[in-house]
Amino acid sequence: MNKFLLVSVNMGYGHQRTISPLKEFARNKRIINANDYLGIPESDKRIWETSRTGYEFISKIKKIPLLGPFAFYIFDQFQKISDFYPKRNLSAPTFQLKQNYSLIKNGWGKDLISKLEKDPAVLVTSFFAPAFMAENFNYSKDIYCIVCDADIARAWAPLNPGKSRIKYFAPNQRVAERLKLYGVDPKNVSLSGYPLPLENIGTPKMEVLISDMENRLLNLDPKREYTEKYRSLIKNHLGNLPKRSNHPLTLMFAVGGAGAQMELGGKILESLKKKIKEKKIRLVLVAGTKKSVEEYFKEKLSEARLGKDVEVIFEETFEKYYRKFNRALRKTDILWTKPSELSFYAALGIPIIMAPCVGSQEDFNKEWLLKSGFAVPQGDPNYTDQWLFDWLDNGNLAECAFQGFIEGEKMGTYNILGELS
Repeated sequence: MNKFLLVSVNMGYGHQRTISPLKEFARNKRIINANDYLGIPESDKRIWETSRTGYEFISKIKKIPLLGPFAFYIFDQFQKISDFYPKRNLSAPTFQLKQNYSLIKNGWGKDLISKLEKDPAVLVTSFFAPAFMAENFNYSKDIYCIVCDADIARAWAPLNPGKSRIKYFAPNQRVAERLKLYGVDPKNVSLSGYPLPLENIGTPKMEVLISDMENRLLNLDPKREYTEKYRSLIKNHLGNLPKRSNHPLTLMFAVGGAGAQMELGGKILESLKKKIKEKKIRLVLVAGTKKSVEEYFKEKLSEARLGKDVEVIFEETFEKYYRKFNRALRKTDILWTKPSELSFYAALGIPIIMAPCVGSQEDFNKEWLLKSGFAVPQGDPNYTDQWLFDWLDNGNLAECAFQGFIEGEKMGTYNILGELS
């Protein structure tokens, strides 16, 4: 391998998480952030920063009564995804897309592409803007773009999609079909699946994932009703289950990159406090790279007098956080988070409890998760200690987990590497 360059953006976690599984195979094992690289012109950095800070601000004020929802609604209209049906030509560029191209025509991204052109290789990006920049400034090698949501807005396809040479890796069938409605040439769309971390899968034989799934399923079905009912199916895919799990029942709550919804983690902690002390469940709170979120979680832990009974995942850099998060997932039984790019992690056999959506694209991720049977909407967080254990007893979460494991695409990273080789 080692023949391609990776370009992402460090705005939120979605685009970085999407491209990180490819890092070990890229040139110099490096990811270049288009919005934050050495020598980036101040004019370019200012454009990126305006976009990032605007999104984070809107995400945080959404919870303010009246003003917050209204402001977020206005903002969200610019990234709204059109209805899929009736199928029709959706290739007409939107205002947002025209605005992005106007910035590019005026030089946004030219410095980045000129630097890459000094020693060019196949370019792989997890965000549409660097792909548009590369094509506009006549980058000499192939350009690939990995999509990180279950459905996408017109902004992901280029201004003149039918004439574009940008190639797309689609995580699911809907995205592949959506790109075609936007006018992208079908030969430039590959249904690869979402790139999941190989440390959670193993080789293409999935020995790591299968082992983790065996132990997870035992925790998700304490009364063994689901595993008994589908004994032959489970044996066919996993073999014989161990007698007991290698870890206690574990719930992970993950905050998004903007730091929104951290208060939800506090409510979950308060509700589960007694059961945590009784060792009936283990809780992992994911603060990501947000110091303020880590401090909030630790304050709540102090108030609850739980101390080291709850793990808080925080790292100053995304790379360290990403590795720690993936390791923790191996002994995580339930993932509670908003339906972001983590929706695709349901393919690891981890049932998802969905927090409220933040943004139009997450509404479509939610719809995809529900239709696939991989997730359930959250109950009242104040009573997590009640409904969560009911869902475990009746096998609902075990069913979501096994459905994700069977039906979810797990080979995305291998499929992308195969096409790039």
